[in-house]
Amino acid sequence: MSQQTARRGGAVWALVITSVAGFMAALDNLVVTTALPSIRKDLGGALDDLEWTVSAYTLTFAVLLMFGAALGDRFGRRRLFLAGLTVFTGASAAAAMAPGIGSLIAARAVQGVGAAVMMPLTLTLLTAAVPAARRGMAYGIWGAVNGLAVASGPLIGGSLTEHISWHWIFWLNVPLGVALLPLARLRLAESRGAGARLDLPGTLLVSGGLFGIVYGLVRGPVDGWTGSLVLTGLIAGAALLVGFVLHGVRSENPMLPMRLFRSRAFSGINAASLLMFLGMFGSIFLLSQYMQGVLGYSPTEAGLMMLPWTGMPMLVAPVAGILSDRVGGRPVVATGLFLQAVGLGYMASVVTADVSYGAQLPGLIISGIGMALFFAPASNLVMSSVLPEEQGIASGANNALREVGGALGIAVMSSIFSAQGGYESAQAFVDGLRPALVVGSAVVALAGIAALVIPARRRTGQAAVAMEPAPVLETAAR
Repeated sequence: MSQQTARRGGAVWALVITSVAGFMAALDNLVVTTALPSIRKDLGGALDDLEWTVSAYTLTFAVLLMFGAALGDRFGRRRLFLAGLTVFTGASAAAAMAPGIGSLIAARAVQGVGAAVMMPLTLTLLTAAVPAARRGMAYGIWGAVNGLAVASGPLIGGSLTEHISWHWIFWLNVPLGVALLPLARLRLAESRGAGARLDLPGTLLVSGGLFGIVYGLVRGPVDGWTGSLVLTGLIAGAALLVGFVLHGVRSENPMLPMRLFRSRAFSGINAASLLMFLGMFGSIFLLSQYMQGVLGYSPTEAGLMMLPWTGMPMLVAPVAGILSDRVGGRPVVATGLFLQAVGLGYMASVVTADVSYGAQLPGLIISGIGMALFFAPASNLVMSSVLPEEQGIASGANNALREVGGALGIAVMSSIFSAQGGYESAQAFVDGLRPALVVGSAVVALAGIAALVIPARRRTGQAAVAMEPAPVLETAAR
């Protein structure tokens, strides 16, 4: 990896800039959910159109993440980070000023493009700026901020919608983006992947494949899983992803070398990330609606009631980062995932049409601690499982799998909800929510099992080193 000879800001500035940028991108995953009724009232549109205000962002974000990472490796990570941040900020302003539902959906899709370029580069820029011995703590803070953004999206969206207007869920990004642009230009050091090349065939295969899969997952609950477009998307997407895997095996310079998956650390943490986001996104999507539609909380009140879950990453994730430096990431990540599974299972056992907040509180706290223990060590495991020049694409691959997991979670758990219940009454909602939460708990527990595949770690000097002989390094050295 080529670095600027003189770093322009150091670790603290890198941590601040990348954390705020990551917060903006992560926040927009779920910030819209509590604003949908107000958006429909102002802009009109059918229920399907409102669904796309959430899905358009997730779709473009997921399918272009790996391409964004590859562009950063090829043309400069700081340069592409600035470009992605500019696109994201401009699209946020366009979404805030959207005159109709169609233009809002289009602006959300462009937001996703900017986030896909910006988000995977936050970790590589942070890694380049922070000494190896301190990365656990840095990833902990970065993970706390990003975890808080994902989980607090309903609270922030609900508060802005209730007290100001839904437009401000998008205007919020504009001053943050405008402030970050000069700071990033002056304070971040430039870096590139060694010998980085754009893999256009691989880019087309993975983008088309993920588009088909995510499109099918998003439309399945609406159009039916046997609908022609849904089946076409799922089948064609799967075929293109198989082609992407074969291309990664056979090509000399693929976007994502399949040899990376020979490492149990890389394979295990990516499987755990996909499954964790599947269970978490689907649960938050339904629980935020449950608190408003069934229990009668306002959007702001619903967000406040979820604070024991959503606020926990800010308190616990930095500690989790320190623990991962001392004992390794695997036990911390696995413990967090199993705790979150227990919390979701507990919630499934107590939800009723009139449950008290006190009865819900233990499940929210346990889930929050579990989520907090996951984020920081997971980032550390991803970045330490590959060579430095491959960290950009590793970050892109991990983030893409997280987004696909989130889309899958909303689609699968919404389908379970629709099959077992519905919006007709409070009891019908509970009848659908309970089995969906059970599935979410089971999926997160599977994520914990996947985390146990990651090899144990031992201390060497000040850095933790995987005990597994690294096939990634051996192959790359040839």
